[in-house]
Amino acid sequence: MAERLSARQAIALVSDDFHELARPASKSEPDGPLGWEGYDTSRARAAERTGEQESVVCGTARIEGTRAVLIAFEFGFLGGSLGRRAGDRLEAAYAHAREHRLPVVPLVATGGSRMQEGMLALTQLQRVARQSALTRAAGLPQIAVVRDPTTGGGWATLGAGADVILALPGAQVAFAGSRVRPADADPAAYRAEAQLAAGSVDAVVRPEELRATLGLWLRLLSRPSAAAVAPPRALPTPGAATGSGPPTGSATGLPATDPPDTGLPATELPATDPPATGLPTTGLPATGWDAVRRARSPERPRAERYLDSCFTRRAALRGDRCGGTDDGMLCGFGEHDGRTVAYAAQTGTATRPAGYRTATRLIRLADRLGIPVLTLVDTPGAANDAEAERQGVGAAIAELFGAVAAARTPITTLVIGEGGSGGALALAAPGNTWATPDSYFSVIAPELAAAILKRPPDQAPTTAEQLRIRPQDLVELGVVRGVVPVVGDPEAP
Repeated sequence: MAERLSARQAIALVSDDFHELARPASKSEPDGPLGWEGYDTSRARAAERTGEQESVVCGTARIEGTRAVLIAFEFGFLGGSLGRRAGDRLEAAYAHAREHRLPVVPLVATGGSRMQEGMLALTQLQRVARQSALTRAAGLPQIAVVRDPTTGGGWATLGAGADVILALPGAQVAFAGSRVRPADADPAAYRAEAQLAAGSVDAVVRPEELRATLGLWLRLLSRPSAAAVAPPRALPTPGAATGSGPPTGSATGLPATDPPDTGLPATELPATDPPATGLPTTGLPATGWDAVRRARSPERPRAERYLDSCFTRRAALRGDRCGGTDDGMLCGFGEHDGRTVAYAAQTGTATRPAGYRTATRLIRLADRLGIPVLTLVDTPGAANDAEAERQGVGAAIAELFGAVAAARTPITTLVIGEGGSGGALALAAPGNTWATPDSYFSVIAPELAAAILKRPPDQAPTTAEQLRIRPQDLVELGVVRGVVPVVGDPEAP
């Protein structure tokens, strides 16, 4: 069992600057709304034991420099349960956050709804959900820290309903409380670590690291920006030849004055790190099959290297909130040139349904918070095994297509390796997609195209040439805006 911190101890763990909000007036009724005999006595004992008058403590604090509304649960007060008075405090805290444009940080430790108040206690969950929805609509982030225990309605609203969820090690995190689970249930399935593996928690954070981690998340999610991010330059492949054959088309693929289709005025496009206007000097692939070989080279830089080169600090979102994770899709937020940029990056593997759903979650969150997005395309295609179909791969891809299409925040895409069919295109920004010299984009893999056309396997290179999948072909066809130069190229602008 994880160490159970009091509400004030949890607050002190993340901030030394806490100011409690005024407590809203609450109706006083003998033994509560149900007249539950002994309820007043139980509350009095809880207050004497904990020094608190209710199960939640609400206030404002600076966490690593970012001011936020804190909601800390006191588990020692009737199991941190929710009743009408707690609901009054939560509603007031959320209203204060919206009025002052502050993020909300629930430090949750609760066993659920208070039985002594019956259905009136349970309906506080609807009240909390309403306040959370209003805060979400206001474009304010909510970052939950789930402590031990976080169960029942508290997990299903303030915990699992947050934009980002951090958990303390070993904490019980589950909808089913310890006394209502099946007798033969595996206790490990109800822990924070199991929720992390299932994609329901973004990170398990040690207490001594919580303040810095929470501070980073607050800093990243509280800085909206209207400007699109410029595509990164290509990273060099160690020992790679410079290629042969003259490239066709311009390096931008569009007139220099024609901005990406972001819905923003041209004056709001990034003024730094502009795309190149000349051709890459490291050479482009001479043939379609050459492009495929270069994209599939094990030496070619993958997403991790691109993310490390783009961001000074970053924090990862993990999981699709539907029970799945995919290490082949890296999602999160990072600092780039002094501002926050969201990222979703494929790592070169076949993308699974959970990966697409995680990317959808990332793009929708960034869109709501007004943060620009960078996507890195690198996949042979969507996972096509039976399990992927059972997990709804088609629906997951459709959701991602829809999220990209509906996004109001600018999205920039760089194809860094393989661009395999719709499984890659779903992550690409229409009108603002770029390519590296070591990439290709194809309606289908050349080998599969040859098979569909009933050609022998040795015809895959010829088929690749016919498909026109080289970066320079994609520029000429208008599929990508241009080919970015390689870092360190002395002739690049």
